[in-house]
Amino acid sequence: MNTTTSSANAVKDSSKFNYKDFTWCLSLFGTAVGAGVLFLPIKAGAGGFWPLVILALIAAPMTWFAHKSLARFVLSAKNPEADITDTVEEHFGKTGANLITFAYFFAIYPIVLIYGVGITNTVDSFLVNQMGMESIPRPLLSGALILAMTAGVVFGKELMLKATSAMVYPLVFILLALSFYLVPDWNTSMMEVTPEWSTMPSVIWLAIPIIVFSFNHSPIISQFSKEQRRVYGENAVKKTDAITGGAAMMLMGFVMFFVFSVVLSLSPEQLATAQAQNISVLSYLANVH
Repeated sequence: MNTTTSSANAVKDSSKFNYKDFTWCLSLFGTAVGAGVLFLPIKAGAGGFWPLVILALIAAPMTWFAHKSLARFVLSAKNPEADITDTVEEHFGKTGANLITFAYFFAIYPIVLIYGVGITNTVDSFLVNQMGMESIPRPLLSGALILAMTAGVVFGKELMLKATSAMVYPLVFILLALSFYLVPDWNTSMMEVTPEWSTMPSVIWLAIPIIVFSFNHSPIISQFSKEQRRVYGENAVKKTDAITGGAAMMLMGFVMFFVFSVVLSLSPEQLATAQAQNISVLSYLANVH
């Protein structure tokens, strides 16, 4: 009788969205918000306003279905303690797991290169425009920045995670405040640009990777799925679907409001200049305001 009651309670709990679920939504949201968001307005907005509208419409479902499917994949393992690496090995074998890990490395490595260039340009812009210093030779500056980031990992993964986690929510607050601050500067210049319909598919296609970087919270999905399975057992799939959906909607509202606020406050010429400089939107706004 007690077993039946406990099982019924588990089913009941999994059908309700509670405070713990909301905290998980915030965790997924915080994992996604990062440097990619700072480059998104320029990279996505450079193609014009109307391609950006299309990107906004596909961003939420694309994010939800991808992360929902990844969570379901982790939950498909027979071992309740299995993480994503164990699940891959269970389904594809040792060789298949190694091949997928190898492919995953080459999916992530270009991001490291892109952000390496981006942080070098951002720091150089800050030193020259805000600090009034002479530009440091790029090999020296990029080497020092990469060394500093590597040193953070050397001192311990936990310390690095705590430091980056502590920066996420202040960044969210700053970007949200900036989004509202730019509202009085909104103008229709971007809307007045006639889109070239023949090139729009390629513009959208090239902007999708930036959308993926900005909405990606896959690193936390493995641990998130394990925790839901521990709490809800067979009902974990319903819960992961609901929480990843909530996180996708939060990201959609926050990120796209920030993107549209920035794009509508700038002219097409300013966006083209920012893209040519290859700096984050915060650096460009700091230079022009």
